Amino acid sequence: MGAPTMATRQELSDFLADVERRAFKQTTYAVRDDHAALDIVQDAMLKLAEKYGNKPVDEFPMLFQRILQNTTRDYWRRQKVRNLWTTLLSAFSAVGEDGEESDPLETLTSSHHNANDEPEVQLDRSQTIALIEMSLQKLPSRQREAFVMRYWEDMDVAETAKAMGCSQGSVKTHCSRAVKALAKTLAEHGITKDILNVKGG
Repeated sequence: MGAPTMATRQELSDFLADVERRAFKQTTYAVRDDHAALDIVQDAMLKLAEKYGNKPVDEFPMLFQRILQNTTRDYWRRQKVRNLWTTLLSAFSAVGEDGEESDPLETLTSSHHNANDEPEVQLDRSQTIALIEMSLQKLPSRQREAFVMRYWEDMDVAETAKAMGCSQGSVKTHCSRAVKALAKTLAEHGITKDILNVKGG
């Protein structure tokens, strides 16, 4: 039995043209945003072409669906992180020097951010998000671990303490120090919640 026949460039193009409309409808239903759905589908199509364009044609449907699902999950992850980062900015000013044993995340109020914010505000936020993501990687592992569990995974203090094998007080301390470190990084770059018009409430 011979080896599977690799797809030609035309076959790849035909597959993408055929699947694009269905993928867009599927993704729009999932994310409820036409522009985001289009970006996700185009990203998934590009990944298929770049990484698996030489695979047999009959493997394309399964590969594309897997890529599309992963790309959609990445979108939701980024959206969640974006919302968390902008909310986090509201907590910075509330973290006092004596807050070592208090978990600043417990004091957060939900923030409301309008997708129609001024472009300059959106740009500032995107730059801040990139800065915080970079800074997060530089935190000590335990601080980063506590912060991610509490703030990213939506785990409460007790759940985080159990997962980390430490006391709830330690979790609060790790979170407090993580928030202070991130706040310091922002301050060093001249970024404050007032500049970004990020307000709790």
